[in-house]
Amino acid sequence: MLKTLFAPLRWLIRVVLALLILFEEWGWEPLRRVFALIAKLPVIRHIEAGLKRLPPRWAFVVLLLPSLLILPIKLAAVWLVAKGHALLGVGVIIAAKLFGTALLAWLFQLIQPALMQLPWFARFYARWTAWKAELLAWVRASAVWRMARAVKLRLGRWARRWRSR
Repeated sequence: MLKTLFAPLRWLIRVVLALLILFEEWGWEPLRRVFALIAKLPVIRHIEAGLKRLPPRWAFVVLLLPSLLILPIKLAAVWLVAKGHALLGVGVIIAAKLFGTALLAWLFQLIQPALMQLPWFARFYARWTAWKAELLAWVRASAVWRMARAVKLRLGRWARRWRSR
């Protein structure tokens, strides 16, 4: 009986998590590429070299830094919303999320080998990727996803035909 009662809640949680993961998946690679352009600066290349040499525990500390650095910005955005500047506050939150995702993607790419030397992190990462793959398979098997994909393909074909005229 409890399982029946909690089924809608479980479905809702899965949908919300799937949307968050899809955002991260969509944003991760393009934002990492943007950060890689910035990383062509000599000073950033020097920082990258140092990050690649970090021992595993320090690599984990570095992985936590973007969240800690973005937190005050998010709090300022909440303050802006509370002061009646909702649009500005939401804009700041979105910008902080995009910057934080780009920074995390760039950092993770550099320090992942060191992180995988931590047995607990390697186990967690394996479980996370398996769970994420299962959740994304669930999303991609849904009728909504298939319909959205079909609409996207039709719009893409229409746009190509429109541009060729």
